[in-house]
Amino acid sequence: MFSKILVANRGEIALRIIRACREMGVRTVAIYSQADADSPHVYLADEAVCIGPAPVGQSYLNIPAIISAAEITDVDAIHPGYGFLSENAHFAEICESCHIKFIGPRPDAIRSMGDKMAAKETVRKVGVPTIPGTTQAVKDKDEALKIAKKIKYPVIIKAAAGGGGRGMRVCHNEVRLVSALMTAQHEAEKAFGNSAVYIEKYLEKSRHIEFQILADSHGNTVHLYERDCSIQRRHQKLLEEAPSPSVDWKLRKKMGDMAVKAAKAVNYTNAGTIEFLLDEDGHFYFIEMNTRVQVEHGITELITGIDIVKEQIRIAAGEKLSIRKQDKVPFRGHAIECRINAEDPANNFAPCPGRIERYNAPGGPGVRLDSHAHAGYTVLPYYDSMIGKLMAFGRNRGEAISVLERSLEEFVIEPIKTTIPIHKEILKSPLFRRGQVYTDFIPRLLGDWPDKNLDEEAKKT
Repeated sequence: MFSKILVANRGEIALRIIRACREMGVRTVAIYSQADADSPHVYLADEAVCIGPAPVGQSYLNIPAIISAAEITDVDAIHPGYGFLSENAHFAEICESCHIKFIGPRPDAIRSMGDKMAAKETVRKVGVPTIPGTTQAVKDKDEALKIAKKIKYPVIIKAAAGGGGRGMRVCHNEVRLVSALMTAQHEAEKAFGNSAVYIEKYLEKSRHIEFQILADSHGNTVHLYERDCSIQRRHQKLLEEAPSPSVDWKLRKKMGDMAVKAAKAVNYTNAGTIEFLLDEDGHFYFIEMNTRVQVEHGITELITGIDIVKEQIRIAAGEKLSIRKQDKVPFRGHAIECRINAEDPANNFAPCPGRIERYNAPGGPGVRLDSHAHAGYTVLPYYDSMIGKLMAFGRNRGEAISVLERSLEEFVIEPIKTTIPIHKEILKSPLFRRGQVYTDFIPRLLGDWPDKNLDEEAKKT
């Protein structure tokens, strides 16, 4: 086991990793920007190193500064968390060349699954279903129009190297496709340094289902069941639940087997997530793999009792999975997570940084809150707007919803605007309560925000 780990991240995920390390008896080193000097992860770690000013390019994405901090503090390994450098194959290679273990998959696996077009081709070859679309980057508008005509509208443009909703555009006709193509390419270049985009058939009334994977270096690979991530804004997840209300045990086994097959196709190790779209007829299609721990990993931990971060550390240290047989993976109850972001839902989810004056965290049975915020904390404009993740666990979905509703009523974050109000609206929706949720749920809900929800549409179904 490692004696000391550097946490190459900030916010709640940095705290999550530090806490796991402390329980395992592993010392930690926090890195921080000048703007994060007073952040909780800095004083909860055993050591802390400032790596630069606030902008991410000069701090949390500054590879030389991070490696220098790791060498100065003599760490054995680096945990990247999620975001920032977590899916950067070059960073993983540099860690290994400096004899520092990267707590994540091998660089070649990150590259294989990081290019979405290459990933689709890789899993298709082993029998995993994929969405109709291009297998190479689209060159120009003429090629785009030809492809869209063949697979039929609506289509979606996606960044080949991207994620988080950036470089994505849904197009229902030729005019929209032509105008969106250049915008998506420009956005992809700015966000990922790669302007390549591809086109897929856009599945309306689809669900976003992902399977949590764990794989060690001894040939053991299991999944920890699925999460339903259909409730999104701008292609970014807002609320997740495990298990999915739309997946029964027969479908769960079929999708889970395919997820494991996809991971094995690239000899994957450590934690990762295989993501699918599920249509109304029960057909599912691979869309991508995230080669890191997910924001929403906590709800999987609640229904399985498996600590995914600790598993990541053990796997990187060369140990075997704590549970190596699929039929031995525990499964109990239901969990739902709300991402609490400093955003204004009534203003197209515009970021709302600022100082938190009043903060009251919910608690009680069935509640888990992963957050780095507190009264007096300032949400900074330089980084992601997420304040924390509120999770509720119950013996069944109905109980989990009740716990979550009660928790949201207790949660106070003022005076900045947050996503707490829209989560309350989501939970009140009859469609949500019946599990009739698709990836377009939030756009439809916000069509009349904040005066109405989906009650009228629910009456028609």
